[in-house]
Amino acid sequence: MSNRKNVLVVDIGGTHVKLLATGSRTPVKIPSGPGMTPQKMAAAVLKASAQWKYSRVSIGYPGPVLHGKPVSDPHNLGAGWVGFDFRKAFGMPVKLVNDAVMQAVGSYAGRRMLFLGLGTGLGSALIVDAVLEPMELAHLPYKNGRTYEDYIGLRGLKRLGKKRWRRHVADIVTRLKTALEADYVVIGGGNAKRLKDLPPGARLGSNANALRGGFRLWQTK
Repeated sequence: MSNRKNVLVVDIGGTHVKLLATGSRTPVKIPSGPGMTPQKMAAAVLKASAQWKYSRVSIGYPGPVLHGKPVSDPHNLGAGWVGFDFRKAFGMPVKLVNDAVMQAVGSYAGRRMLFLGLGTGLGSALIVDAVLEPMELAHLPYKNGRTYEDYIGLRGLKRLGKKRWRRHVADIVTRLKTALEADYVVIGGGNAKRLKDLPPGARLGSNANALRGGFRLWQTK
């Protein structure tokens, strides 16, 4: 099979880096953590994917991204991500987006979709008629001088406890869905599984959607 359009998807997380290439069915996991620098990540990914044929790479990055480049280092990984030359490291074209954006792209099912990622922080993206708009809703003010992320990110979960945290998730999802006129909301991220009942118009995402989103990134302009 020609590898001219084959894609390697790299989903970078705080505990694992997940890989999947066009034509493969089972993702490969590489341990990450505080010692994971971009140099170590690239070397480990190239080694683990040596048997796969691909000519472009999609990367889901656990931090803010501007114009395809990391703006700050991740909290739970090593340093050196800002300014790192990913294209040079992989020797081929690379598309790097925030990990919530990549999962949003993989979750999209048409019309106007809001994606919210409940993880350490709060990831967000809006897709309207297949046009992606990465967003930074996390730090907007919500209540009592605190932000949306302060309430429904990991800090909020620990401070409020599950029951109150769930109430705030429902409130915030409803508010944002209305404000952004979304047809539906997809809730992903590691803490989405802690929810019991979902607000009207919301559904759970899946970590597998992040990998699907990595393939879709090359199908759009």
